[in-house]
Amino acid sequence: MKPETAASIAESLAARLVGDGARLITRLDAVEHGDNETLTFIRDPRYARAWLESSVPVALIAEADAADIEASLPDEKTLIVVADADLAMLELLERATPPISGPAPGVHTHAIVADDADVDPTAAVGAGVVIGPGARIGAGAVVHPGAILGAEVTISDGAELRPGVIVMDRCRIGRGTLVHPGVVIGADGFGYRPDPNGPGIRKIPHAGNVIIGDGVEIGANTTIDRGKFGPTVIGDGTKIDNLCQIGHNVRIGRCCIICGATALAGSVVIEDGVTLGGRVAVADNLRIGRGARIGAGSGVMDDVPAGATWLGHPACPHREALRRIAAISELPKLLRGLKRIARKEEGRGHGDD
Repeated sequence: MKPETAASIAESLAARLVGDGARLITRLDAVEHGDNETLTFIRDPRYARAWLESSVPVALIAEADAADIEASLPDEKTLIVVADADLAMLELLERATPPISGPAPGVHTHAIVADDADVDPTAAVGAGVVIGPGARIGAGAVVHPGAILGAEVTISDGAELRPGVIVMDRCRIGRGTLVHPGVVIGADGFGYRPDPNGPGIRKIPHAGNVIIGDGVEIGANTTIDRGKFGPTVIGDGTKIDNLCQIGHNVRIGRCCIICGATALAGSVVIEDGVTLGGRVAVADNLRIGRGARIGAGSGVMDDVPAGATWLGHPACPHREALRRIAAISELPKLLRGLKRIARKEEGRGHGDD
């Protein structure tokens, strides 16, 4: 990051400064990797001791967590105290993170563009990109090298497709959406039936497409299958992590969080504001209600009510899941007790002989 003093950083964040504001900061990092020009982040008072014992001079901390540390702050340490440490660090990271290198505006000479494709003059299309017939690339869109766009694909204004993205025929990407490397949008859904004419399996065609809303982010190597009839839909503002599988005709609402390695089977409905932890699996044709939260590693086999928190495998309301976990943890003790009873009964049997 550009060198700044602790005082200037505090001023830019409208934060309260405790300690020496002249300390120079050149980087953001975790305590264990920092040096004497590092600003670190204390999101939990439990980590304060590690910072106090480190060489890192300056820490960002929330007002609610600052009192105890501030009362005994050594002279060589400086605190930047903010209302919300997560949001303040987010702002600093936005300022410190360099932009991803991309193609210049215009169409690279090594791109292949169909004669009837419509590419806005302000769009940037990199080397090796293939743009199919009837496709449309909007104003300010960026298509990085190696991306492949099928026939009649629409990439809306300001969208960005990183290297190696594949968008199959008739799929649509919304304004300002960011698609990370290796994503495949619009492959056929997974649908087969036994062949009535003999042994074998018959493929079910998928005639739909994928519609991705505005301001969506899709992580690397995620796959989103096209619908069997209508579209698979991702709502505005939703964020999908790496290595997720979104099945055919899934409908995800607005501002959802889908964490890594999650798999949604066909025709699942995820309502607005839902959070799915990592490696969640949802069976087909289920609905997860608005604002619900599903814990990491859960297997969802039933509809989930709005606002509920479920976890487990199979998933259930979190209080019930915690009771199950507690009961399972008692099983070894129960088994040891049963073995002792069995040995006593066996001893009595020998005595009777």
